[in-house]
Amino acid sequence: MLQAAQEMKMLWKLVRTVGDKNVRVREEIKASWARSLEHGVNPYMKANQTVLTAEEFKNKLQENRELLEVAVPVVKNIYDFVKGSGFAVAIADKDGVILVMIGDQEGLEFTRRANLIEGSVWSEEVMGTNAIGLCLVEGKPIQVYGYEHFCICCYNGTCSAAPIRDPNGRIIGALDITGYFEKVHYHTLGMVVAGANAIESQLAIKRVLRENVLANHYKNLIMESISDGILTIDNYGYITHLNTQAAKLLRLDVSTAIGKRLTEIFGDIEANHYFINLVQSNRAFTDTIIHIHRKHEKIRCNVSCRPLNDHDGTSLGRVVVLQEFSRVNRLVNRLAIPKAKISFSDLVGQDPLFLEAVKLGKAAANSDSNVLLLGESGTGKELFAQSIHNASIRAEQPFVSVNCGAIPRELIASELFGYEEGAFTGARKGGNPGKFELADQGTIFLDEIGEMPLDLQAALLRVLEEQRVMRLGGREYLPVNVRIIAATNKNLLKEVERGTFRRDLFYRLNVMVIFLPALRERREDIALLTNHFVKRLSKNKGKDIKGVSPEVMAIFLNYHWPGNVRELQNVLERAVNLCTGTVITPDLLPPELSQYNNYMISHNPALTKEESKLIKKAEEQAIRNCLARYKSKTKAAEYLGISRATLYRKIKQYGIELEQ
Repeated sequence: MLQAAQEMKMLWKLVRTVGDKNVRVREEIKASWARSLEHGVNPYMKANQTVLTAEEFKNKLQENRELLEVAVPVVKNIYDFVKGSGFAVAIADKDGVILVMIGDQEGLEFTRRANLIEGSVWSEEVMGTNAIGLCLVEGKPIQVYGYEHFCICCYNGTCSAAPIRDPNGRIIGALDITGYFEKVHYHTLGMVVAGANAIESQLAIKRVLRENVLANHYKNLIMESISDGILTIDNYGYITHLNTQAAKLLRLDVSTAIGKRLTEIFGDIEANHYFINLVQSNRAFTDTIIHIHRKHEKIRCNVSCRPLNDHDGTSLGRVVVLQEFSRVNRLVNRLAIPKAKISFSDLVGQDPLFLEAVKLGKAAANSDSNVLLLGESGTGKELFAQSIHNASIRAEQPFVSVNCGAIPRELIASELFGYEEGAFTGARKGGNPGKFELADQGTIFLDEIGEMPLDLQAALLRVLEEQRVMRLGGREYLPVNVRIIAATNKNLLKEVERGTFRRDLFYRLNVMVIFLPALRERREDIALLTNHFVKRLSKNKGKDIKGVSPEVMAIFLNYHWPGNVRELQNVLERAVNLCTGTVITPDLLPPELSQYNNYMISHNPALTKEESKLIKKAEEQAIRNCLARYKSKTKAAEYLGISRATLYRKIKQYGIELEQ
């Protein structure tokens, strides 16, 4: 050993004085010597002269706190093995800065001679060849003996170092044992390697634990941000996770429910066995309506279930998604059920009878009582129903319209009340909600209520009284909160006397009764409605039609309009489609109106003067009503479908006095 040391000393002098690289030295040492010369390291340094300031060292410790948290306990364990041997154990960072140095008095005195202390820099660029700097460059464990060191201050020592890598494989530091040359043992490097491996393993474990904690935190955040209830169970039926929504829905406490079996929580009630068996079965299912009994409550849920497997397909349990049925229903309603589009401001008319109906409709909107709309077909009963709904506190909720006269008798019950799967041949899988369920929290409009069969009238009466429905084929009642607006063109009192309409249902509906006048009873509105429809239809079809001719208006004013406003709208739509000019003329009217016009002319030649008077009277009244309503000549002209100049001329013609 002594002879080898002397030979190395001679080589050391030779290389450092003449730079001879053709010497028999380990390749990594020879390469390090060459790099040290290139870095301009002074081989005659008697001690390390590069030491961080206190502030710089403090920052280094902060930067490497994760490494130190893991490495310091390992360093202390290694020191317990080498204590009393004159060796010191150190941890350096990726730049070769000594972060921790532990040793006995002899070992620390030895390292202090070379200024191998905490805060000193032992990179190859600063101190030339040494185990710490070289292992950081080579990326592998290495032992540097005596004169293999580049600087004279280290020639009587031996250091053994191994790089420390993070879980991504990046070198973040080094573990080193340093002592007197003559006391070195070949097993020292093995101890260093084992220590570095232990540190890396602990860093990996810590990374996994941190990632697991973070993943669990993210999982909890995601689970809590979901509006659905989420419940996970293992293969034995024990609850492993429960989010707040599920706990709230199932009336559970999260802290006490986790770790318990489903049978322990729900199994005491026989009605819950279906739910327990279903979610613990091996099959997946979606959107199944289940009733769960809990704390004297019956909770109706929409339940979906999926298996929970690991990466190789091994079953870990089940994940159960729970949705409160009423909330799902409301969501479906928002997305799928048509909303009421018409409001009172959209209704056109100034006739006193019509305005009285509007007044009653607005009063009905301020209450939640049942409404009965009476009037002939085409008088706008559904428009009134939508207006009442949109002016009520239920405006943001569903508006569901049902034409009781248009649904086949055998289907009307399933349409109104829904059905369960298997209720009848052809029933949809999973069942189907009825109109009352879809209208929950909103309004249901029962048009042509007088056409409803007697047996269905009894069922409807039960719904009105109990505020709940049962699907066809179902066993459970479903609570519904629905406002009823019914309509008919029949005289329900006469139908009651005939025995075709239930008396008790009539009185249940006959709370807020609104009569909608026929168009022939509100002739003053014919001109207004005509201008309104022509303007709208003309715009929709990209035409520039100004209005109707006086002859057409005369026909309209004299016609009896059995189809009421709907018929007027249809007549004008036909005329607008056929019109190639700017004015609708009699030849564009449908046959029934043309024939009526021809008949009236042939049987009453003097009718033309009367027609003129009627037109002028209707026109004057329409202008007066619009001016009174809008208080603005511009808006009145726009509503009437005429220019401001024409309006001024008409005001002067009829001697209408304007309010100041």
